[in-house]
Amino acid sequence: MSNADALSSHTLTPARTVLLAITSGLAVASMYYCQPLLGLLMSQLNVSSEQVGYLPTVTQLGYACGMLLLTPLGDCVDRRGLITVKGVLLSGALLITAFADSISMLYMTSLAIGLLATLAQDMIPTTAALSEPDQRGKNVGKVLAGLLIGVLLSRVASGFLAEWLGWQSIFLIAAVCMVCITFMLRAVLPVFQPMVTLPYHELIFSLFRLLFRSRVLQRAALAQGLLGVAFSAFWSTLAVMLYQAPFHLGSTAAGLFGIAGAIGAFMAPLFGKYADQLGARKVTLFGTSLVAISFLIMLLMNFTGATVPEQLAVMVVMTVLFDIGVQATFIAHQTLIYQVDPSALSRLNAVLVVSVFIGMSLGGFIASHGYASYGWVAVTALATVAGIASFVVRLTAD
Repeated sequence: MSNADALSSHTLTPARTVLLAITSGLAVASMYYCQPLLGLLMSQLNVSSEQVGYLPTVTQLGYACGMLLLTPLGDCVDRRGLITVKGVLLSGALLITAFADSISMLYMTSLAIGLLATLAQDMIPTTAALSEPDQRGKNVGKVLAGLLIGVLLSRVASGFLAEWLGWQSIFLIAAVCMVCITFMLRAVLPVFQPMVTLPYHELIFSLFRLLFRSRVLQRAALAQGLLGVAFSAFWSTLAVMLYQAPFHLGSTAAGLFGIAGAIGAFMAPLFGKYADQLGARKVTLFGTSLVAISFLIMLLMNFTGATVPEQLAVMVVMTVLFDIGVQATFIAHQTLIYQVDPSALSRLNAVLVVSVFIGMSLGGFIASHGYASYGWVAVTALATVAGIASFVVRLTAD
């Protein structure tokens, strides 16, 4: 029986689509649980804001490495087996994190979580392979929605549980949920035959060949990577900033900012339709300019003498706007790069996502240094410059 015949007997029912979306959301959420906890970790582990600020950076770096080194394996091995192994290992990494008692141990578990959270990206080609051709786009969109919601609402859940049950609780609960959903998904997935027979090193090198030969992909990767710098600079330092004077707010407040970001995630899929109707390039210009303007307003707020409630109100609104900009630009970039080589969709997406997480790693690293030395003004200045640079890249694109 061919791979296509085998898969045809496993139609993608609504229940299976929901399982794929939940798995994607839980996997990617693993990377973001720590962000609202940075203020608590700084206090409980008796470390500096700069040291805890490296945790999101290490996680993002692990994710970028996982996208580069692990995700392409989905084309060479049984995808169901790959998903199972990564899901179990991710559960183990989350469990170890719950018992970490030092910043150095958290660095190690954060790197492992980042590597294994690439399980979320395995859900996209799995969904596409199981879908009927005329249902593929709709089903993939549902799973992508699960991924985006996982990214943003993870901060809300983490901040709330840490406030009431301690920061370890979120990692214990996440570990149990991850292992349960992994085996629930395994039970409904078929065995996948490898799609290509390339040796592993050739598969990895093919990513670089795609990047070097396509100017469209280069521009998209650079522009989205710069938005990753701005995105991570904000989220990597927000919890610490809110924890300190003049705000003195706990992890719940930092987590609630995830709701503001979730609004952007729910609205962003609309821009996929606009990319088809108006052109993806116009959507990228709109998205990058929205990010730049949002962070510029936050930067200027540092010099206005605004009250704490006024600052928080502006930050909430700007969080909604810049997240819409980031997500809209990402969707439009996917539309652009998928035209480069329809036979290499997974690898094209891998290149784009790796560029994002390299940018996020750099953004978190630089922002942590900047915040420790110069405060919130350095963070918003970095994000503003990155947003403007991304807009310029798109404006000068062919």
